[in-house]
Amino acid sequence: MAHAEIPALCLGVVIPVYNEEKTLHLIVEKVLARPEVGELVMVDDHSTDGTWDTMQALAKTDGRIRIFRHEVNQGKGAALRSGFQHVTSGIVLIQDADLEYDPDEYPKLLMPILTGRADVVFGSRFLGSGMHRVLYFWHYVGNRMLTLMSNMFTNLNLTDMETCYKVFRLTVLKQIVIQENRFGFEPEITAKVAKMKVPIYEVSISYYGRTYEEGKKIGWKDGVRAIWCILKY
Repeated sequence: MAHAEIPALCLGVVIPVYNEEKTLHLIVEKVLARPEVGELVMVDDHSTDGTWDTMQALAKTDGRIRIFRHEVNQGKGAALRSGFQHVTSGIVLIQDADLEYDPDEYPKLLMPILTGRADVVFGSRFLGSGMHRVLYFWHYVGNRMLTLMSNMFTNLNLTDMETCYKVFRLTVLKQIVIQENRFGFEPEITAKVAKMKVPIYEVSISYYGRTYEEGKKIGWKDGVRAIWCILKY
């Protein structure tokens, strides 16, 4: 792939947040350390711990941070929908509030867009080359099956539809209306960008997964909903 200089402040990062008081300051520090990040939009989905207080304190430390809050808990998709309404950068990246995904990999995620090859980039945990924490077998199988099923309906050859790291040109993102409130966001956004016929790329990423004891939230019901969303969209 051709090299391209990563412009400073070219990237808008959107973080959906729910009960991430323990890790939020760490991930925000890592995101803001990236020179390409021009804005950070965080949406608190009505956390019940000290997350909102942490967000308010963080917002005072850096002018790139803007924070918003839902008065009722709605889910990851709803938080992202709110975040997308406020982001203004020409390139937009989704970042989780935990520490499972590493912001130091932003340059490789941006490269297909900056070199004019892609309008959308997925960061794949299954392409290899990056470090991966060894965790749940059935989660791995579930992710693979959902990606396969999604590919059958979209005619894409993705390896990781459920990945957090998705990057969009803002012009693409503004044409999409997100309906799903929870983790159904992933198959919905994938189906909708597939219908747009825009160039989509995948790059390999590392993955530092969490256990449920450490705060992982997605469950089997979200997998069932994902199947429904694949059929619906």
